[in-house]
Amino acid sequence: MIPPRFDVTPEQIDRVVATFYAAIRRHEVLGPVFAAHVADWPEHEARIARFWRNAILYERGYDGNPMQVHMRAGDVQPQHFSPWLMLFDETLRRTLPPETARAWSALAHRIGAGLRMGVEDLRERRPGPPALR
Repeated sequence: MIPPRFDVTPEQIDRVVATFYAAIRRHEVLGPVFAAHVADWPEHEARIARFWRNAILYERGYDGNPMQVHMRAGDVQPQHFSPWLMLFDETLRRTLPPETARAWSALAHRIGAGLRMGVEDLRERRPGPPALR
C-alpha cells in the first residue's frame, strides 16, 4: 500500500469538497460556468472527492480525465483558474490543520497550473486552421 501524500482523511476530503463547491455556487464568475456543466451537484462533488482521494490517498475510485473535461467544456478560460485557486485555498485554510492545508494547496496549484496551460494551449490553437508547411 502506498502511503498518502500528506495526512488527510477521506472525511476531511469530503468536507473540503462540499465547502468549496458551496462557495463556487455563490461565486459571481465561477458559479455560472460550473452551473452550465453541473446538473447533479452531489454526483459532481462525489466525483471530485474521488479525484482528490486518488491524488492524495492513492485510492483508485476515480476514472476521469480532468484535462479533457476542462478543455471540452469550451467556456473555461485561463483567467478562471486564479479565483478557483483562491477559493480553494481559502476553503483549505478554514477547514484543515495548517500543514495539511499547505500541502494540499501546493498539490492543487500544481494541478491547476497544468490545467490552465492545457486551456491556454487550446485557446491559442483555435483561431484558425493549422499552418501546413
